[in-house]
Amino acid sequence: MRLPGRPTKDGGAKGGGRTRGPRPVEPSRFSSYDVLGEAVAGVLQRPARSALTALGTVLGVGTFVAILGLTATASSQIDARFNVLSATEVTVEDVAQDQDEFAGPGFPADADARIERLGGVQHAGVYYEVRLDEGSAVRSSPVGDGADGQQVDVVAASPGALQAAVPDLVQGRLYDDYHSRTKERVAVLGASTAARLGIATLETRPAIFIGDEPFTVIGIIGDVERKAELLMSVVVPRTTAEDIWGAPQDSGTHMLIATDIGAAQQVAYLAPTALRPDHPEYLRAVAPPDPKSLRSKVTSDLNQLFLVLAGICLIIGAVGIANTTLVAVLERTGEIGLRRALGARGRHVTVQFLAESGALGALGGLVGTSLGTLTVVAVAVVRDWTPVVHTATVAAAPVIGLVIGVLAGLYPAWRAAQIEPAEALRR
Repeated sequence: MRLPGRPTKDGGAKGGGRTRGPRPVEPSRFSSYDVLGEAVAGVLQRPARSALTALGTVLGVGTFVAILGLTATASSQIDARFNVLSATEVTVEDVAQDQDEFAGPGFPADADARIERLGGVQHAGVYYEVRLDEGSAVRSSPVGDGADGQQVDVVAASPGALQAAVPDLVQGRLYDDYHSRTKERVAVLGASTAARLGIATLETRPAIFIGDEPFTVIGIIGDVERKAELLMSVVVPRTTAEDIWGAPQDSGTHMLIATDIGAAQQVAYLAPTALRPDHPEYLRAVAPPDPKSLRSKVTSDLNQLFLVLAGICLIIGAVGIANTTLVAVLERTGEIGLRRALGARGRHVTVQFLAESGALGALGGLVGTSLGTLTVVAVAVVRDWTPVVHTATVAAAPVIGLVIGVLAGLYPAWRAAQIEPAEALRR
């Protein structure tokens, strides 16, 4: 008969029994699948709060995508407008009296014809504001007939200046070289000026009085592409104005030149010499800015301004996620303590809360990217533009949301990992 061995210190039997040591404890594990499942469960547990938390990221990322998309879309439109208008406009100023106080007018009588001989010039003309006597006003009836006068600017312009402004006629016609050559007393009004003077139609051949001088209204302008101040003025031929009120005595005379695309710089360089070969310094030509550099500056300024706004929205979204995640940590202290008591480590808790905040950020980034892209398309359709959204912007926006969510959850996740199991379970 085999006697049982005596028990040893480690709990085994001395003699015939086998000696066994303590069974090792297997470390707890937190797989990627578990992390994803816990993050989704945490987000869906309180859907309303999760939606409000992600709203800040939605606004920030959506603003980010919309700003970059609208800026890229508008760039082509800005470029086209600069090419058609600003890049084809040259202004020449009379600075004769600045050079010599005894000098006469800088522009010669045939200034329009001289400039139109230059290559690349479409239309050109001299214009200036007429200095009326004090008390003179514009009326639609003679003085003494009971009609009050209107204080309206009177602009003397040669026919080429009116054509260079590219007017949109509502009624009638523009005056031409014949009216200018014969010094006809005709006038063209802006639509708002005509309304102020009570002129609604030209069928009755209305007349206006500038001071005591009568003028027949032959045209009403609804809009212009250049020199918008003409819409608020009464425009008369330059030769007629000089015949009635005399030549301008100051340096307020200008010339407006409309050129072909690409010819503006050369025309601006040649204009002073073509007008006054004896004294080109009496005239100063203002060349249009480089449309590419101007567009780049405008686009850069818009980008900087709106990206600051998008950054503010992203910061607000990050603060919202951080605040909600921290509140969730406080509300789920008991759950965290139970997890720790069952073997979860501090880093497992940290990863769980980072995954939840990152999921909210990524979800907000995806929704914000979609809304931002739809905003760009909607604005482009309304404005009849071609929508432009760079692929890099669409790809980076959800990643930005994810990064914001993770960064916002760092502190709450760290706080959750510091909770001791015993203390948590006592609450």
